[in-house]
Amino acid sequence: MRAAAAVQGESLRTIERLQSTLGEVLRGKPEVVRLALVALLARGHLLIEDVPGVGKTTLAAALARATGARFARIQFTSDLLPSDVVGVSILDPRTRRFEFRAGPLFANVVLADEINRATPKTQSALLEAMSEQRVTVDGVTRALPDPFFVVATQNPLEHHGTFPLPDSQLDRFMVRTRVGYPAPEEEREILAEERHRRREEAVEPVTRPEELVEIQRAAERVRVDTSLLDYIVSLARASRRLPGIAVGVSPRGSLALVRAAKALALIEGRDFVIPDDIQSLAVPVLAHRLVPAAADRFDTREEAEAAVWELVRSVPVPR
Repeated sequence: MRAAAAVQGESLRTIERLQSTLGEVLRGKPEVVRLALVALLARGHLLIEDVPGVGKTTLAAALARATGARFARIQFTSDLLPSDVVGVSILDPRTRRFEFRAGPLFANVVLADEINRATPKTQSALLEAMSEQRVTVDGVTRALPDPFFVVATQNPLEHHGTFPLPDSQLDRFMVRTRVGYPAPEEEREILAEERHRRREEAVEPVTRPEELVEIQRAAERVRVDTSLLDYIVSLARASRRLPGIAVGVSPRGSLALVRAAKALALIEGRDFVIPDDIQSLAVPVLAHRLVPAAADRFDTREEAEAAVWELVRSVPVPR
């Protein structure tokens, strides 16, 4: 018990340093930082939908630097091929054997920038990696580094030359959020900084990838009462009966909410989940998993989020 408590105490100190460090980079956005850490500690992935210039790329780069992790950025474009992401086997003329050249996906923190600009074929190259932390090339399965965290960005306002993310791809993201514009005082501070465009480069590591894996394991050990599991099941089942929704939350979505709630409880300094953890994460974890009866996802994000809020209000909370 004492050893476990010591591990949790060290994990909390590291989490606090991460929050503080990322908060200095992404000014005035503590909720975005918290959701990013929730996805990271729960072994999930993060999708940020927002306009250019609000700090999406900066957050991903700063997160990699703060954790001492290997960082790779993939600029998704319409001509990007799956082999450009996962890697390719090349014939070595000297040995007459094929050698695998790993792609940028073989990193700890991967930024998939403007992910919706790639074709569905290229987007699908991420499915196995995000679900199982491995990739298969030419019939050979290769493990990805641990930890492995994908941060994807997309501009929800620009539709020209973009491809809507398939439902299977959206379902692989644990959390979807937006950054938003900074408050006037934070924006003024950004303008006053001499090197505001490169402030993520000043980030010093506060932990190592090996320590981050231990924190992820600590999050997995957080307790969830059976009544709260029933509560999540009720939320998922109610989502499948919503009017105007063709497909509700899947069991993968329910599991993502459990894992995210555990990570949030650890961030808050608890070794057990409470209903507030589930309710505060319901929208960022569940809303993007609802498939509307209408096909245009870009026009229904607000409706999906409102529907999840209504679920939270209507489904009884366990006492």
